[in-house]
Amino acid sequence: MVHNIDSLSFFELKMLVAQLLGEMATLKQTIVELRDENARLKKQKGRPDIKPPNKPSGMDEASQPKPPQSPRRGGGNKTAKRVIHEEKIVKAVVPPGSRFKGYESFVVQDLVLRPHVVRFRRERWLTPDGRTVIAPLPSGVNGHFGAELRRFVLVQYHQGQVTVPRLLAQLRAIGIDVSKRQVMRMLISGQEPFVAEARDVLRAGLASAAWISVDDTGARHKGNNGTCTQIGNDHFTWFGTTGSKSRLNFLELLRAGYNDYVVNDEAIAYMRERALSGPVIAKLAGHADRYFETAEAWIQHLENLGIDDLKVTPNPVCIATEGALWGSVMAHDFLRNGVIVSDDAGQFDVGQHALCWIHAERLVHKLETFTEHNRKAQKKLRGLIWHFYRDLLVYRADPSPRRKAQLGLRFDRIFKRTTGFVSLDRLLKRLRANKPELLMVLERPEIPLHTNGSENDIRCHVTKRKVSGGTRSDQGRTCRDAFLGLAKTCAKLGIGFWDYLGTRLDVANQPNIPSLPELVRQRALACNSS
Repeated sequence: MVHNIDSLSFFELKMLVAQLLGEMATLKQTIVELRDENARLKKQKGRPDIKPPNKPSGMDEASQPKPPQSPRRGGGNKTAKRVIHEEKIVKAVVPPGSRFKGYESFVVQDLVLRPHVVRFRRERWLTPDGRTVIAPLPSGVNGHFGAELRRFVLVQYHQGQVTVPRLLAQLRAIGIDVSKRQVMRMLISGQEPFVAEARDVLRAGLASAAWISVDDTGARHKGNNGTCTQIGNDHFTWFGTTGSKSRLNFLELLRAGYNDYVVNDEAIAYMRERALSGPVIAKLAGHADRYFETAEAWIQHLENLGIDDLKVTPNPVCIATEGALWGSVMAHDFLRNGVIVSDDAGQFDVGQHALCWIHAERLVHKLETFTEHNRKAQKKLRGLIWHFYRDLLVYRADPSPRRKAQLGLRFDRIFKRTTGFVSLDRLLKRLRANKPELLMVLERPEIPLHTNGSENDIRCHVTKRKVSGGTRSDQGRTCRDAFLGLAKTCAKLGIGFWDYLGTRLDVANQPNIPSLPELVRQRALACNSS
């Protein structure tokens, strides 16, 4: 330390100030770290982690680069595109001697929402042979409520997430004479065509999809906890609510409404993969009966073969049934070459299976760290994973054998390392065991690296559960799942749900919306050929 400052030159004073400023910055940083460590030990909240300005989050950094946006153009003449339904002339108060110079247009959009009651006077005729002939009602009239009202109710309830009590109050406030029972009938009675179309959307999607992503969430039905499973991709969405979330349940949903059990080559291969004993497989493969129309017929077949009497692990009845269900999925040409992308939930691990990288990295992010060494190891590994993720995105856009080999070796270098952080090392070993599922994209570059699409899809079901609770009848549960899936599918196909319902309910002067399953097939065919 210099004591005689007066004897120092200007340059020496400048160097001394720089040195002291550096020491002060180091001391401040040490004090901050000690405060944070003290707060952590006391289980108090530390300082908020505020990112520098314009610095994206890790998730954003790992996402695909967004295409450059075109410069914002002026709105143009928007009114020229609108259909004018009514014209009104507004008079002006002017002094005498003024000259008329025409009109200045001002377009106002409004909504006409009022009751419209129609009395149909149907002709009645008595034929010479004594029969009475009554003129039929026009298309779209089903019961004492018109197609427009039924469309409004369906859109408000399923797309607008309005509860039945609020919907009833809304209709009565408008002037519609309706009861709660009648509203419920509009929601669930006579909706078989919509349910059938939702089922056919699933069949078309499974038959044509190169990949699907899946997810599930809790659901309430008849006062009991259940599970809603989402199945979909970029072209379609389907929901199915059941009382279980097992692999048996998932395989039953993949049959898309079929109820058969099939023992074919794919079923036998599934049973071998799941370690079913050789003698049991021989009994099933050697029997003349290979096709069973119902669950009762299949269970009876297992009993006749004595398989249900075996008390071993794994359960032979369960594995055999899973195999027969997978055989049914293959027999109907579903997911023949399709990849199932999931969040590593065990029930979804069937067929060609890929894992979500976002969920894999989340396991590392959620690890509890207790020392500075642990935190540094965690931070370093997360950085390596996100860099690897970005390179996988680049590979998807332009795959090549050279990049494929490099990425496979790089995966081993990342996940075979030893950090000294015991929990992290165990997790790395677990993730390394999932290498084929995590690197499925190297074989199939068209599949996504995450299940964000499924999580976005299933959010509407979560909202419906929070707003309306559960369902009370099987018919109500089926209709809710069908309409939510149809609304999501319409959005993915670029179709307005309002227009779709108008076409299906025979509302007058509506655009013709083709069959959604056919549109899903065409979209998948176009994507697969490109």
